[in-house]
Amino acid sequence: MNSGIRHIIFFIMIIAMVYVSYAYMIRPANEYLTQQRLQMEAGRAKLEELRRATAASEDLSVQLEQMEKIIREFESKLPPSSEIHTVLENVTLIAQRHGLVPKMIRTLKTTTNGGYIEQPLEMELHGDFNSYYAFLLELERLDRITKIRQLELKKKSKYEGQTEAKFVMSIFFQNSKA
Repeated sequence: MNSGIRHIIFFIMIIAMVYVSYAYMIRPANEYLTQQRLQMEAGRAKLEELRRATAASEDLSVQLEQMEKIIREFESKLPPSSEIHTVLENVTLIAQRHGLVPKMIRTLKTTTNGGYIEQPLEMELHGDFNSYYAFLLELERLDRITKIRQLELKKKSKYEGQTEAKFVMSIFFQNSKA
């Protein structure tokens, strides 16, 4: 055989080896690497999602602890329902201390909510305006939760500076069944 044909056959064999090595070795290796890269990116994305979820759950845990603290503080201001007479007596004493004369104190229908009981009291007090003001300020400073729902002040026509007040005050208590 002459050297030209040998060179051509050698050249064809080299080309065939390059093709076979590409088709059976390099292309499968590239496909495998591509699949591994995609799996790695998916894993990274899941890790990032997990990292965000963990941070969010930690924030929720902190918020839950804060809410539990607020609820405990709120409940500490709610006396047990057995102390309703004590709270009523305190309100009456505050009114008398400021020179107000209680004319009527009547309990209204209680309202029970999930964690507390609301006991509305209808009250009528007589005295001067400054006494009412001092009475309301002292009620506001009480450790217990109270709320004035309706307040009606009327001037007494016979006496200068004297008024009568009718109001509904709600006192809140712990619900022992909750």
